[in-house]
Amino acid sequence: MGYEDVPAAGDPQTAAPKPSLFRYNSPLMQVGLIGLVCFCCPGMFNALSGMGGGGQVDPTASNNANTALYTTFAVFGILGGGIYNVLGPRLTLAAGCSTYVLYAGSFLYYNHHNHQGFVVAAGGILGVGAGLLWAGEGAIMTSYPPADRKGTYISIFWSIFNLGGVIGGLIPFIMNYSRSEAASVNDATYIGFMCFMTAGVLLALGILPPSKVVRDDGSKCSDVKYSSIYIEVIEIGKLFLNWKMLLIVPAAWASNFFYSYQFNNVNKAMFNLRTRGLNNVFYWGAQMIGSVAIGYILDFSFKSRRTRGFVGIGIVAVLGTAIWAGGLANQLGYSLHKMPEKLDFKDSGSKYAGPFVLYFSFGLLDAMFQSMVYWVIGALADDSETLSRYSGFYKGVQSAGAAVAWQVDTKKVSLLSQLIVNWSLTTVSYPLLLVLVMLAVKDNDGDVKKTGPSFAH
Repeated sequence: MGYEDVPAAGDPQTAAPKPSLFRYNSPLMQVGLIGLVCFCCPGMFNALSGMGGGGQVDPTASNNANTALYTTFAVFGILGGGIYNVLGPRLTLAAGCSTYVLYAGSFLYYNHHNHQGFVVAAGGILGVGAGLLWAGEGAIMTSYPPADRKGTYISIFWSIFNLGGVIGGLIPFIMNYSRSEAASVNDATYIGFMCFMTAGVLLALGILPPSKVVRDDGSKCSDVKYSSIYIEVIEIGKLFLNWKMLLIVPAAWASNFFYSYQFNNVNKAMFNLRTRGLNNVFYWGAQMIGSVAIGYILDFSFKSRRTRGFVGIGIVAVLGTAIWAGGLANQLGYSLHKMPEKLDFKDSGSKYAGPFVLYFSFGLLDAMFQSMVYWVIGALADDSETLSRYSGFYKGVQSAGAAVAWQVDTKKVSLLSQLIVNWSLTTVSYPLLLVLVMLAVKDNDGDVKKTGPSFAH
């Protein structure tokens, strides 16, 4: 029986057998596949970045590359939704993934020639590719799942994606285990990253367009025809006047702003090379735990969708306040002018425990914060065409914030000041997200509330 033959609700016919969740064109399989794509590409990129300085003793090249990356990412993150709507998922995602391979290869080059020009250029190119990849990912993750299970599907994606960071953290840990005094990672580490990223390019070609993805009830995720460049330019421009997007701006700006502080000024500043790799295994592992926990709360904690949103945001706000307070207590112990002694997971004993728990907690909070924001975005619409633009806008603003953050670190701004800014940005975003849920999300799953400001659609 084909999907067109599935009896409608209330049809007196005998109910058709429920289709398998594990068929290739199911939302679950497609969200899992985009999770694997991100496991291979941004997952490995995260592990590389989490080493601090891209695995190099001097973070200058990495900081400048990240500034170039997030500057172009800010532009193509916003444009990415429109490009996705014109090209479709396969071309958009495969093109985006290919730039990750180039970026990892640039650090292999840097290991031998110590010239940062190629690294910075590769970072700028990666920003273009990342904008395409994440706009496509956002559209798939927020529009393919059933309306009442978006939190669950987001947590599934986030767990698979961050498993890439876990495995990616093991690569430098294993490759450099016997080099406890080493400053920069070896060639094999970068080659390992490149192999995974190449696999991501190939996996991206297996993503189905929304019109071919069928939910359990027989409905298609989206039946839209691909857009035109002119339409997308107009629709993307309207996002800057869309009150829903304006309320998301602080959360978007904050959501990658803290990476430079956490990677360079906690992990790199406090731990030696091999321990940084081990820490990243747990940092990205914590993200898997955090995404599953918040996904459950956002989908199953209460019958009312809006109540679940309020509770989820409240929990993240309380947890975030506690974790950043712990970060403040840790930061008061050192500064740029008085850096701490490098800790080793084997040799430092109890001194290692506190900073390790803090870094683990940062990973937990990152996943909960971003999964929460994606859930809110997913509650604002149901079609992939709109959500691709919303997700692209989110990633664009997020990347603009990250570009600023990496330059803040390059300019040697006080570590205490960096922490306070990060804490403040996340704190400001919580009440604005509560307002957005109150005004734009209805109690019933899949319904977008019609009340609230209406000066842009």
